[in-house]
Amino acid sequence: MPEYVFAQCLGEALCLLEQWEGQGRIVAGGTNLMSEIAEGKRNPRYLLDISRMKLLRHIYVEDNVITIGAAVTHSQVASSPVILSKASALAKAARLVGSPQVRNVGTVVGNIVNAQPASDTAVALVALSAIANIATRGGCIQIPVEKMYAGNGQSTVDSTCQLVTDVRFAGCLPGQGTGFARLSQRKALALPVLNVATMVSLEGNLIEWARIVMAPVGPGPVRATNAEQFLVGKTPAIGVIGEAAQIAVEDANQKNSAVHRSRRVSVLPALVEQALTTALAAAQQNL
Repeated sequence: MPEYVFAQCLGEALCLLEQWEGQGRIVAGGTNLMSEIAEGKRNPRYLLDISRMKLLRHIYVEDNVITIGAAVTHSQVASSPVILSKASALAKAARLVGSPQVRNVGTVVGNIVNAQPASDTAVALVALSAIANIATRGGCIQIPVEKMYAGNGQSTVDSTCQLVTDVRFAGCLPGQGTGFARLSQRKALALPVLNVATMVSLEGNLIEWARIVMAPVGPGPVRATNAEQFLVGKTPAIGVIGEAAQIAVEDANQKNSAVHRSRRVSVLPALVEQALTTALAAAQQNL
């Protein structure tokens, strides 16, 4: 069994990872990593638990920028008043992750670093233009969450020497709203068959900009950029939303032709419409 160590501060954590020379792995919630170790998929010599680091255990907001620490669980995000108010799609996504036991232990940041393409919270964070702060012995670097996926289950973050301290994003301002929609085989435990997160900004009666993010249609969350561009300057009418949803399907097909061959293609427009409608309604209420 790996040697289990609790880190008390960031400096200590980075120092230990350096000493272990690639043989250590970071644990926050550990819901995925411990399963992989039990199944023989990973065999680290050391496990570094960061859950006791006070700096990483909180959600806070400053100048409308919301920060979620690496040790914050899905349950904390799902029930956070600031997340519910300023990023409701993320709260909903966190509420739908796994079982209550998983949500109470598993962390939002750990879910991203694990790099599963169907991650509910990752899709919502990409829609929110979230940035990850990554600590290394050489200093801190910042990477957009959408750039953290190197392949299916492969992260651009090297957890043997890098530590994601938090993710940050701007909360909804007046005239902005978010939405989330999900299709899964059963309510608990199963990964989603498909999920969509959106964020929109209104200027008067017109859509100023939109973000539409889908998964799993690629190695990570995928933006429907053509659908986003189509919506700019449009009135948020039912027909416009429906057309944007159809364009989103083509965006998904460009990233992964297998989507077109699967039954997901028939469901995707409805999910995009649902997420967009929710985001637009929230934006209109927030004017």
